[in-house]
Amino acid sequence: MLATAATNDESLPVSIDDVRAAHMRIRDSIVRTPTLISKTLSQLTGARVYLKFENLQFTAAYKERGALNTLLQLSDEAKARGVIAASAGNHAQGLAYHANRLGVPATIVMPTTTPIVKVTQTQGHGATVVLEGETFDAAYAHARTLEARDGYTFIHPFDDPRVIAGQGTVALEMLEDVPQIDTFVTPIGGGGLISGMATVAAAAGRPIEVIGVQAELFPSMYNRLNHTNLPCAGDTLAEGIAVKEPGGLTARIVAALVGEIVLVSERSLEQAVSLLLQIEKTVVEGAGAAGLAALMEHGDRFRGKTVGVVLCGGNIDTRLLANVLLRDLARSGRLARLRIRLQDQPGSLYNVAKIFDEQRVNIIEVYHQRVFTSLPAKGLIAEIECEARDRAHLDRLVGALREGGYEVSQVEPA
Repeated sequence: MLATAATNDESLPVSIDDVRAAHMRIRDSIVRTPTLISKTLSQLTGARVYLKFENLQFTAAYKERGALNTLLQLSDEAKARGVIAASAGNHAQGLAYHANRLGVPATIVMPTTTPIVKVTQTQGHGATVVLEGETFDAAYAHARTLEARDGYTFIHPFDDPRVIAGQGTVALEMLEDVPQIDTFVTPIGGGGLISGMATVAAAAGRPIEVIGVQAELFPSMYNRLNHTNLPCAGDTLAEGIAVKEPGGLTARIVAALVGEIVLVSERSLEQAVSLLLQIEKTVVEGAGAAGLAALMEHGDRFRGKTVGVVLCGGNIDTRLLANVLLRDLARSGRLARLRIRLQDQPGSLYNVAKIFDEQRVNIIEVYHQRVFTSLPAKGLIAEIECEARDRAHLDRLVGALREGGYEVSQVEPA
């Protein structure tokens, strides 16, 4: 389906006028993030790729838009009582930041399993953080209890027309900057962002295709639209869109205005995070890289199109980012761990090292294993981490080792 003016159903909970009004409210208090072409990613994917750098918002995510639009529409009485939300991620920080800026008390309920860095960042924006339950569902239930008990206004992370309208301002800005965009490729968690963007696309007066992207491990909106029952569970890199139940309002909008939802693998998400850092010199979280992951994994679907991709967030743990980058180096052949069988006698390791030197491959670490091995007592396993120029260079090293009479295998990343 193409999202056009003809499909802009007036019975839907958000209209283009709502999005335009939201932009008027919030535009002076958010970052007008750039929409820039990526020549290199365009060459890699065969599409004309424009990136919207929402990771450059103050809290490093687009979530500020919907949170601020909602806060600005509260009554003075509601502002005085304060707001509450359940979130362990970008919604928490966006709401906390703008509530503090506006003088509105904010309480954020987070699961007890939330990383301390996210708790600290949210508190740093002036919010009161309540840790409750081990899951988001438990935190959400507690937040609704506090809402009823203390008179707070609950601000939903995605299933609220004011939030959806605020998120739709992303698309308004993209089309102002690049009017020729004919396809939006947008991550879906609960569906707030894509609902707002699809509302804008439907009112553009020309065909603009809206494609959603979900992680294979959490295909909740995909299930809803396609009447499937794929499992929603697992440790995904894209935790920002790891939502088990999409919103009711957002599901209605997505069903009416979104053409298709594609699923992406964890490997594609990792590669996309790595490519954006290497090529665009920008840090994104897993959810923020989902659009690019879709262009890479479903290349034929987008080839030849002018595509707008939202880099929706940049809040990724630095240790996790380091792991992603190292795994990508391993897959490309630039980093490797080789398992080599040796004879346990003087000079064995020296002779192997000579081959590495001859092939100009850098040795990073060497691990010996004599005890915990199935080899005979005089057998020895050496695992050598090394750095090559590329896959072909690594293959030449492995070939040279085998020509030298060594049994060699490579320890592959997942």
